[in-house]
Amino acid sequence: MKGIYLLVIKVNKDLKLKVGSLGKIDFKKGIYIYVGSAQNSLKKRIKRHKLKKKKIFWHIDYLLDNKFSKIIKIFYKKADKSQECEVAKKLIKYGIPIDHFGSSDCKCKSHLIKIKELKIIDKLNFKNIYENSN
Repeated sequence: MKGIYLLVIKVNKDLKLKVGSLGKIDFKKGIYIYVGSAQNSLKKRIKRHKLKKKKIFWHIDYLLDNKFSKIIKIFYKKADKSQECEVAKKLIKYGIPIDHFGSSDCKCKSHLIKIKELKIIDKLNFKNIYENSN
């Protein structure tokens, strides 16, 4: 299965993390949405994101490799890779982008956006495929 996905991430306290070549980034406590795509195996990609122990490879790995950050929801929809950037651009209108995060292979401002509320996802026609209430 292939498509694009949204990771809804809760950051439980203000953090300052080194994120690869981006350097140190401040993450304020709150809710973030990460926009990604998997054009080969969506299930494997999502399973990898949910692992706490993994090789740090993508920008999102740096944020998720922290005890104060956790995935609380995952949304998915069938779409080609070009839609990943379109969704990121829409979400930026409703939140605060973390500059250059997750967007080193495109011209987007960011693929990680701090948001105030999840209602925006309702407008994007994604299907909820994971929920963690812990």
